[in-house]
Amino acid sequence: MSELSSLEQVEEQGRARLLAASSLEALAVAATQAYGKRSQLAALTAQLRGLTPDERRSLGQEIQAVRARLEAVAAERKAQLEASQAQRQARSERLDLTEASSLASARSGPLAEPLSPPAPRGHLHLVTQVREELEDIFVSMGFEVAEGPEAEDDWHNFEALNMPPHHPARGMFDTFYLKAGQPESVLLRTHTSPVQIRLMESRRPPIYAVVPGRCYRRDTPDARHIPVFHQVEALVVDEGISMAHLAGTIEAFTKAFFGPGRHARLRPSFFPFTEPSAEFDVTCWVCGGAGCRTCSGSGWVELGGCGMVDPAVFAAVGVDAERYTGFAWGFGIDRLAAARTGLADLRELLYNDVRFLNQF
Repeated sequence: MSELSSLEQVEEQGRARLLAASSLEALAVAATQAYGKRSQLAALTAQLRGLTPDERRSLGQEIQAVRARLEAVAAERKAQLEASQAQRQARSERLDLTEASSLASARSGPLAEPLSPPAPRGHLHLVTQVREELEDIFVSMGFEVAEGPEAEDDWHNFEALNMPPHHPARGMFDTFYLKAGQPESVLLRTHTSPVQIRLMESRRPPIYAVVPGRCYRRDTPDARHIPVFHQVEALVVDEGISMAHLAGTIEAFTKAFFGPGRHARLRPSFFPFTEPSAEFDVTCWVCGGAGCRTCSGSGWVELGGCGMVDPAVFAAVGVDAERYTGFAWGFGIDRLAAARTGLADLRELLYNDVRFLNQF
């Protein structure tokens, strides 16, 4: 069966699941099965990297179109279910106004209790919304989503990433150590890079993965730093991977997330686990590159770090550096969420202020 015929079957099955959902809870499950991160649609997306560029482009467009149609079906079914639920609730909460008027007269006075309005429904946090949007973008580009433990050992968090004990680069990370095992051997991960090590330990290349997650550092909270934050990183390991692939992937992500007309650029930098290494900037989302206070007049805003995987990292996990090459990059989800919404202080993301949360 060809990829297109498989795609047609996936769309038919997904549409049937969505239309058959009899409740909002069942619809959420059906949506996950139809186009979620572990759906058949996501599995077809993951197969794109095995195709030629032309085939990948054509099938990728078809997959995106199917996803859009399924999301439209889900939205329409959700509206129907919400309307039906509202009607049932209205019938169940119908009051006898004659009786209510009598009760109101009997209970009038300074001690009368006002009727409480219904509690508003909640929604996903701003950071979670941005994380899920990033995951969808990279799944559509052929990446899988990987996760790992937040409590890590020193080897996965530092040593396997070319930072042995007393290495100067460890000064870049102010670490929360846990009272477990030998002193300073177990910690709360300082970045999501340990998941990349675990991926390379558990399987052989090719690897195309994106790794979102929560991280911890002993930072003093201020407008630009919080001790509990979120990162998203990517890892690609395959034959023939070069800096050109890295630059192209970052450029494709920039356009998908920030919109057309936005670009990315690389600047030389240093990271112990990549060589060569670079910082990558994106076109300022406030001024569009013309120059403003946000970008200090440069037209560019620094987003994250990237580079080619250092051969020492491959050696630590048993990957043949003579045969395989790869790249990795990462940036903070919290800062990206703040940038898109004009939030000036990252600490606002930690407060449970409903007046703030209801804006997003």
